[in-house]
Amino acid sequence: MPNFSNDPMHGMTLENILIELEERYGWEGLADRIDINCFKKDPSIKSSLKFLRRTPWARSKVEALFLEMKEGPWGNTNKKVWKPESDKD
Repeated sequence: MPNFSNDPMHGMTLENILIELEERYGWEGLADRIDINCFKKDPSIKSSLKFLRRTPWARSKVEALFLEMKEGPWGNTNKKVWKPESDKD
């Protein structure tokens, strides 16, 4: 039986994560979401990878944004959904 992981980070390299985020948000969008200079000043995949590999707190923020992007508004069905009083049973 194959071994499948429910972890959206499974098999993802930091480079692949960064590429997907840049394609989705662009460098300006990344800089708006995560306030780090490697996204603001002459950004590139190579320079961002170098910084993120040496800076655990920044890498954590990038990984969290990636998970948020992958989860999307409907991804986590365990979250409480607000319902107006009239819709409650």
